[in-house]
Amino acid sequence: MRADWKKMLRGVEKESLRTDMSGILARTPHPKALGSALTHPYITTDFSESQMELITGVHPDAETCYNELFNIQCFTQRALSEKPRNEMLWVSSMPCQLPEDDDDIPLGQYGTSHIGQAKTVYRRGLGFRYGRRMQTISGIHYNWSLPDVSSEQYFGLIRNFRRHAFLLLYLFGASPAVASSFVQGREHRLQALTNETLYLPHATSLRMGRLGYQSDAQSALAVSYNGLEGYTQSLQSALTTPYPAYEAMGLCDADGIHYRQLSTTLLQIENEFYGTIRPKRTIRSGERPLHALRERGVEYVEVRLMDLDPFEPVGITPQTMRFLDVFLLHCLQTASPPDTPEEIATLSHNQHRVAEHGREPHLMLERGDKEIALREWGLEIMQELHPIAAQLGESYADAVNAAQHHLHHPDTLPSARVLRAIQDDFGGSFTAFTQAQSEITRDAMLKTNTALAQQQQATLATMATQSLYEQAQKEKMDRDNAVSFSSYLTKYLSFP
Repeated sequence: MRADWKKMLRGVEKESLRTDMSGILARTPHPKALGSALTHPYITTDFSESQMELITGVHPDAETCYNELFNIQCFTQRALSEKPRNEMLWVSSMPCQLPEDDDDIPLGQYGTSHIGQAKTVYRRGLGFRYGRRMQTISGIHYNWSLPDVSSEQYFGLIRNFRRHAFLLLYLFGASPAVASSFVQGREHRLQALTNETLYLPHATSLRMGRLGYQSDAQSALAVSYNGLEGYTQSLQSALTTPYPAYEAMGLCDADGIHYRQLSTTLLQIENEFYGTIRPKRTIRSGERPLHALRERGVEYVEVRLMDLDPFEPVGITPQTMRFLDVFLLHCLQTASPPDTPEEIATLSHNQHRVAEHGREPHLMLERGDKEIALREWGLEIMQELHPIAAQLGESYADAVNAAQHHLHHPDTLPSARVLRAIQDDFGGSFTAFTQAQSEITRDAMLKTNTALAQQQQATLATMATQSLYEQAQKEKMDRDNAVSFSSYLTKYLSFP
């Protein structure tokens, strides 16, 4: 085994909606016991005030990463269970019962500091651009790095990842169905399982299909992954080029005081760009992500296509993390020719085909100018993963063997298990199934009470208190500096 393989690092960001015990979106404020969503390093919110985001630190192995996520979720669930709140985390990527009016889905709130206000305005802009409903879809992001990997090598990894991402959608997709209310007023290709549940019979991940994070505006972006310079140039163009539909929305409301979005360009900020994987760099205070990438190169990659597994307490297992490690090493070690606009279009088509029809027998995908069966292509990749896993150890070999078993037996896939449970045990109700699984997870979190867990819970409580103090300090500093919010935005969003 290459010595540096032992130095792999990984971390997880997990999104989950907060609901009441009836499976209805909780529209209560972010719990004060969890600290500040702006400054807490491990517990924050994503698009909505009702959408938790739990973030681990960086770990040298999958087990410790999993354990930290488990403990953060235990702490979070205990705060959510305190009366009169009595809430839980929704365990599916596809949303719970949402308000009929999109405007009743609350935006994340981060206080009165300039950065806090900007975060809320950004989310308001997302709501206007794509609809708040779509933004409540949740998932798991897997952050991965290896020492001494250059930006050029990371982009080679990214190109190969995008080529082979269909296999991850097939193996780990867990969102084959959705509540009918989610698509109310939208065109879709789903079938009715019952009056309250829509699905596709062979879907793996509706979250990653046409129903999920899709954007007609962004589909026109010709982002190249052939190197750092081309990637950052294409993103900067999207961040600085006005987009007519967003110009028509207006930067501010009619009184010219309240911002509707951060800008009228195709992208407000870098994170608005959707993708199954992103090159990332840790940013400094007040720094733009694009500037960090240009100045210091790629530090790690962020895998963004993983669904929450509703059968697992934190939505992912150590074994799945280990499979991702092997998969990413394979993407890094394999020759990676430059991409082309034609290949990018083909990859998008393959993604949608697997997300919506992945378990269909004999499903064919496009590879070059030919078609190949998903299972045949998947087995080719598996054969190349085995030698890597063998060098990493028995637990990694077990992860690849388990994945290969699922490839041969699609009825064992998470997407198949979810659909079977919905149909056989919950009368065809996606909501009833997910609510039951959410309650099981809630109870498991509340029963965890080891000495180590108690110590970590105390640490998280201290961090929550500290984060509230840090938010207050940021707000005081902005008041004392007397710089207007509009001036702050102008400076932050400008490019040299």
